Amino acid sequence: MNHSARAFWLRSPGHGELRDVTLAAPAEDEVLVRALYSGVSRGTETLVFRGGVPESQHTVMRAPFQEGDFPAPVKYGYLSVGVVEEGPAALVGRTVFCLYPHQSRYVVPVSAVTVVPERVPAGRAVLAGTVETAVNAVWDATPLLGDRIAVVGGGMVGCSVAALLARFPGVRLQLVDADPARAKTAEALGVDFATPADALGDCDLVVHASATEAGLTRALQLLAPEGTVVELSWYGDRQVTLPLGEAFHSRRLTVRGSQVGTVSPAARSGRTYADRMALALDLLADPALDALITGESAFEELPHVMPQLASGGIPALCHRIRYTETGLT
Repeated sequence: MNHSARAFWLRSPGHGELRDVTLAAPAEDEVLVRALYSGVSRGTETLVFRGGVPESQHTVMRAPFQEGDFPAPVKYGYLSVGVVEEGPAALVGRTVFCLYPHQSRYVVPVSAVTVVPERVPAGRAVLAGTVETAVNAVWDATPLLGDRIAVVGGGMVGCSVAALLARFPGVRLQLVDADPARAKTAEALGVDFATPADALGDCDLVVHASATEAGLTRALQLLAPEGTVVELSWYGDRQVTLPLGEAFHSRRLTVRGSQVGTVSPAARSGRTYADRMALALDLLADPALDALITGESAFEELPHVMPQLASGGIPALCHRIRYTETGLT
């Protein structure tokens, strides 16, 4: 069995490269996975690519199988789907999701992979990590039937949250983004769309995911008295100023942080990380979520593609990376 691979590394901020890797044979409790697809989340991953992780967050921001340290050189990523080539008989030949960086083959503990349901295509399963974040955010947000809700920020995470909230009966839901082109994505997800200027106010709940000061300010403006903003944005090393004077206190508004690093305390007692990931993969049976995958490139092109994703030269929600046998070794 072939135990060689290639991996994408951030050599220095703004500069990536592919490196050869020699893998150890998997132990009894490990699997060898051959990658089929990985995904680039344009938010967190491009922030890492630019070298924007603040020093205080270097430990918190580590990916499960990251190698190296921020700002660089570092091997970073967390959306990988592949086929098990070696391991327990029950897993060999199965398609699995793993929170692993961009690499053509890799060896991980059995506990690190989640079997992708047969009804979920491998190419869509790269969204599992982001939908998992959305699941945790919805748990944190605790929406109620009939709530008036806005999701501000139509990026990969915001759209995932909107797709899940659209399943709640009786809610008034809008996806709010400054880019009118996001209206097509919202339509594909079955969600109403509005620009910030036209968004409906008097919201009980606003989920903010635009990673901009203007977006968070607008999220506060959209709230009804006693309303809550659930903040999902990751700002990296940027400072954010908020209008906490004016009517913030008199209207008794709340800003609450949400982060996928821990299972939401609002989830039913006993829910584990594995439970959350399995739920995310099950939710990906919905073909509407294909709208979140906005482009695809070959793995060999990744050193040239990442700078374009980071600069916005390639507009993207999730950009999918395709692995082929010729590019594996």
